Amino acid sequence: METLLFLIRHGETEWNRSGRIQGHSDLKLTPTGEWQADCLAASFVGKYLCAVYSSDLQRARETARRLAEAVGQTVCTLPALRERSYGAWEGLTLEEIRERFPDYRTNEAKYGIESFAAMQQRAVDCLTPIAQRHRNEAVAIVSHGGLINAFLHFITNGALGTGVTRLDNTGVTSVSYRLGQWRVKDVNNTRHLQEPPLFVG
Repeated sequence: METLLFLIRHGETEWNRSGRIQGHSDLKLTPTGEWQADCLAASFVGKYLCAVYSSDLQRARETARRLAEAVGQTVCTLPALRERSYGAWEGLTLEEIRERFPDYRTNEAKYGIESFAAMQQRAVDCLTPIAQRHRNEAVAIVSHGGLINAFLHFITNGALGTGVTRLDNTGVTSVSYRLGQWRVKDVNNTRHLQEPPLFVG
């Protein structure tokens, strides 16, 4: 038997649409993001999830709320599931960052950016205990693209994740945990958006 974690990126926000760095900035879902979250929730109806966890940022929390209601659960919010903090870069596009911070590639800490290693360790330290706590159960975790990719990078030694894997809004990545070992089962599944149900609440 194994623990199954569904790692889910939140629905769309305005800054997703405009290509702006979000980090810890707390943005709400767009109408499209709400629709994505409803389609996600509908795809889990009839499936048993023993728990739903979420980042405490509202774009993830609202996505998780809709999912949790569809499966008869409540949401447990954890700040450790937040996106990487991008400090002075939040709210800017990559082009704006290049213009305003010429040394952006070499001086992240100068601008209050959380290091990749720190975010990745935060993801591991949060997700591993969840998997251990819910032995042989299925759990949904709504978080952010950066954190999920950093975790994938860790458990696959860089074969997947940061710099390799694209994660779309409400994309579902499935990983299993058994006897201290992680295994990737599916990455960025968005079938719920391609073949949405006739009605979503």
